Amino acid sequence: MSFAVMSGVLTLEEARAAETQWNKELFEATDNEGVFKALGASNPEKSDKVKLVAPDIAENGAVVPIALSADMDNVTMMAFLIPENPNTMTGMFNIPEGTEANIATRVKMAKTSDIFGLVKAGDKYYLAQKEVKVTLGGCGG
Repeated sequence: MSFAVMSGVLTLEEARAAETQWNKELFEATDNEGVFKALGASNPEKSDKVKLVAPDIAENGAVVPIALSADMDNVTMMAFLIPENPNTMTGMFNIPEGTEANIATRVKMAKTSDIFGLVKAGDKYYLAQKEVKVTLGGCGG
């Protein structure tokens, strides 16, 4: 963050504000329950309106394509959780009002694991799940 301040990308006040909003507990969680607790998502329910797309087998764990979409109103947050990675919270995206709830990215996976897609719509959390088998080059090697 100091580089962003020194290069003029952020003011010192903006950098301090970003630091106070950092949810350390969320990104240090090592399992789904820790992530749910940090978010205040006590009991996410599985929903067929949440679609998680990922390969059955990832031949290279260093680059695994995944996507998440939600066919529901008032989606404000979408996230990927991979419990077998060093940090379960793999990616979190804020969804602005009026935006289609559809994200795609690539992640690094340490080893074979279930991937969870977590969606917040209104004041409820929803979940989708898929196992991905990793055969080469994950986070651990």
